[in-house]
Amino acid sequence: MQHISVMRDRCVELLAPAIEKSENPVVIDGTLGLGGHTEALLERFENLTVIGIDRDEIALGRAKERLAPYANRVKTAHCVFDQISEVAKSFGYNHINGALFDLGVSSIQLDESERGFSYSQDAPLDMRMDRSQGITASEIVNTYEPGKLVHILRAYGEEKFATRIVENIVKARAKAPLNSTTELATLVKESIPAATRRTGGNPAKRTFQALRIEANDELGAISRALPDALDLLMVGGRLVVMSFQSLEDRIVKEIFAEASTSKSPRNLPIELPEYAAKFSLVFRSSQTPSEEELASNPRSASVRLRAIERVAA
Repeated sequence: MQHISVMRDRCVELLAPAIEKSENPVVIDGTLGLGGHTEALLERFENLTVIGIDRDEIALGRAKERLAPYANRVKTAHCVFDQISEVAKSFGYNHINGALFDLGVSSIQLDESERGFSYSQDAPLDMRMDRSQGITASEIVNTYEPGKLVHILRAYGEEKFATRIVENIVKARAKAPLNSTTELATLVKESIPAATRRTGGNPAKRTFQALRIEANDELGAISRALPDALDLLMVGGRLVVMSFQSLEDRIVKEIFAEASTSKSPRNLPIELPEYAAKFSLVFRSSQTPSEEELASNPRSASVRLRAIERVAA
């Protein structure tokens, strides 16, 4: 499947006002992936420098190949995006014009079955975005206490049948370790009542999502990265974030709401400058893809896009 960057043109459009205000603008792509969004930005803005961050070394390698024509304006870092401040400073930037985050699992991770993210193809149960470090999904299902596993499936997968699934995981791992994606997907399917399985897609989807989030500390990384990204923005700078599931979007929404809310005491008749919000939402709520994009790129179906701008130092 050819990789299509989700809401690429809309992201470029939202970042444009922040980029156009500066002679030598800098944008951080916190989730470089295969480089589609960055390529579009570099193509449109000839004076722009982009710092691309990704924890996936394979994705970084492919993005560098794709972005080779712009090599003098691209810098890359192999790390988790919650290190955004350190990365910016390592390249000599204390402030940036914009930042972009395309959250969740990337196309390269879904499409390469050996990575273990997909429940539709057999592979080792890995799910690490950075295969050089961290805990695998196999280690999670085979070593975590049952109570912790139930919590993960409920909290990160919003799985109603978490207890039943975990009971079956515990029985299975007592006989032999669970190391295969299809083995786990089959176990999950058999743990869910037949009537429930008839709707809502693959019944293993929620469990795989939960394990992936745990293996990569995805929600923790988002909670740490976005406030740091906001701190890096200069006045007029913008942060654009795409989320693909409700847990991610909830964190983004809460961080944006906090940053764009005045801290002035409610009983005062005027806004005190020192308490005024330093950020303003570019638009209320979230935006979704156009009908045309949905037709050409089914993976964009669940995306929710939010944007915020720094309005005061």
